[in-house]
Amino acid sequence: MAAPKDQQHPQYTGDRQVVNELLTVTQPGDRHLADLGRLRIRYHGFPGARDIQTDLDRLLQQWGLTEEELFAQTRVLHQGGRVYTSRQEGRDDWA
Repeated sequence: MAAPKDQQHPQYTGDRQVVNELLTVTQPGDRHLADLGRLRIRYHGFPGARDIQTDLDRLLQQWGLTEEELFAQTRVLHQGGRVYTSRQEGRDDWA
């Protein structure tokens, strides 16, 4: 039986741009953490976009975080109010 073929995520192009921007960040702010958390959730278990998944792992290492620490921080951010408040920062994108 052949292995399942990797899929192309419908949000890949925009997500790739976000990940590329995150890879340039050395001191992550609230928005960076929220984006990383959002993308970790989106690509968890997704059968494809291996490059994005690898880069998300790399970001956790670069920022010295575990996934649990990231999610704990982003829960606090989201409980405190909207993280995505500026028009230049885009929209909530949980699709």
